[in-house]
Amino acid sequence: MEKPPEYKSRQKSLLITFKDTLQKNTTYVINFGKAIASLTEGVVLKNFTYVFSTGTHIDSLSIAGNVINTLTQQKEKDVTVMLFTLHQDSLLFGKKKPSVYTTTDTAGNFSISNLHEGLYKLYALKETTADKIYNNDNELIGIPTKTINLQNDTTGIQLKLFKQIPAKFRLERKVDPDGKISLVFNKPLEKPGIRILYPTAQNEDKYVQISKTRDTALLYVRNMDFDSLSVAVYDNNKPVDTTAIHKGRKETYVRQITAATTADTRQLLKPGTDLGITFNMPIIAYDPSLIVLKGDSTLLSDYTIDKDTSNLKHLTLKYKWRQNVSYNLTFNAGAVTGYFGDKNKQPIVKKFKIDKPENYSLLTLKVTVPDTAKAYIVEFFNEQNSLLRSDVIRKNTSLVYRNYITGKYHVRVIYDDNKNGIWDTGSIKNNRQPENVWVDKDIIALRPNFDSETTILIPREPIL
Repeated sequence: MEKPPEYKSRQKSLLITFKDTLQKNTTYVINFGKAIASLTEGVVLKNFTYVFSTGTHIDSLSIAGNVINTLTQQKEKDVTVMLFTLHQDSLLFGKKKPSVYTTTDTAGNFSISNLHEGLYKLYALKETTADKIYNNDNELIGIPTKTINLQNDTTGIQLKLFKQIPAKFRLERKVDPDGKISLVFNKPLEKPGIRILYPTAQNEDKYVQISKTRDTALLYVRNMDFDSLSVAVYDNNKPVDTTAIHKGRKETYVRQITAATTADTRQLLKPGTDLGITFNMPIIAYDPSLIVLKGDSTLLSDYTIDKDTSNLKHLTLKYKWRQNVSYNLTFNAGAVTGYFGDKNKQPIVKKFKIDKPENYSLLTLKVTVPDTAKAYIVEFFNEQNSLLRSDVIRKNTSLVYRNYITGKYHVRVIYDDNKNGIWDTGSIKNNRQPENVWVDKDIIALRPNFDSETTILIPREPIL
């Protein structure tokens, strides 16, 4: 109802006052969930519903099914499942709260009862705001595969949640406390680029870092003596948006240069690899005389440091590492100069050892595809659900994963229907479902210093 009823308790009675006019020949359901409890002991009357009709009979048809997350293939709880008549669909969806809806249980299942015969559209919505309206780009939506012609009780319906790519490009921007400019897009771009339109001289003296997901850009401008900056965002060399960035000329910024290395959280570096050093801001220069590398307190000199021309935040230190040696890398004060001309005021110290080769394994995945005319994306994840590697295949093949740390891993496969090498989400406007995903339920456990082989049989793509 547009106006919710008013509920008042009177001893053993509950008085419900309707604020809206009841429709004729309509079945109404009041689902109390866990709202009713005894006064003295707090005993809850669970899942109590009260059904009544303004017509001569009570509608009794039902629709049941479940909701899953497309990418994880996990059933989703607390998802709003919304039912619209075919007439209501184009008029109300995304504009008003549905007149009939329910919520999935802890197992991702839903059931809507007391329905009358007719044509319906069913949607699922994982909300960011509890308004029962799909009106936010960050919400997950599940769209119907077909219209439901409800003549009998209908079960087994599955709705797949996905995050839709917004139709309209939007940009958020801010000047961070250290002076860099953060640009956040509401959707990834294919080949993003940033240009400073005004002052034009600033465009030649900028550094831009685009995220791997292509939906964020960091803009560094060495000369911060401006009060307004006009910035354009491009995709494939075509402008998609322009924004103005305002600041005070006398604003001050706090900058502290820090660094992280490719040694893991255990302070162990994978054997046979160079040490990667990534700073929190672009580095325009470093002073080798202020950089010290020690092994077991012994000063080392036969190492090299290389700049990464494609990433000004990154340096690579090369050395013939040895086992059972404690390494200490120190960038003394003033050793590195950031993009704004600031130097590190405090020493940056990184300690690490070389991990044991026996802690790493070799895995061979023998993958069998169901249809060699189609393409598949095989994704390899660690226990933290971080994507480590992605391979596009079109035939039976063996994928070899070398030098992976012992632990638990799992495989996900995307049915790449359009063969573009990426997972394509769905679209409400185009009535397009997201590309199907299969998650192998078997966990792959890699043991120390062990070569293993695992068979992956990709099932046939489900037919909707």
